[in-house]
Amino acid sequence: QVQLVETGGGLVQAGGSLTLSCVATGFSGYTLAWFRKVPGKNREFVAAPFRNNGRTYYADSVKGRFFISRDDAKNTVHLQMTLLQPEDTGVYYCAAGRPILSSFRSEAGYTYWGQGTQVTVSS
Repeated sequence: QVQLVETGGGLVQAGGSLTLSCVATGFSGYTLAWFRKVPGKNREFVAAPFRNNGRTYYADSVKGRFFISRDDAKNTVHLQMTLLQPEDTGVYYCAAGRPILSSFRSEAGYTYWGQGTQVTVSS
């Protein structure tokens, strides 16, 4: 059974840090990405290591503050979030798929989604 389970969300003060984790079961060899749904916006790409070229990509809004890492042996991806700001508040989703580079930052590039984990940053 294909499943993505996110953990690590919570409440943190501005400037603080959180680390999210996503464990994928039932499949392997997919790109694992993080997206988020913040209030008033559509779900947006946050970060992912792209398997096809080995590079890691970040949304401009999180570059230099968020860091993604993947453990292939455990089929797990982590998102270390530092210098969190209130505008980072939202539901964070893990996604798995086999996107091509042109769809890498799009929801359409991903087949499987986790249930999401809430991140709340207070000012």
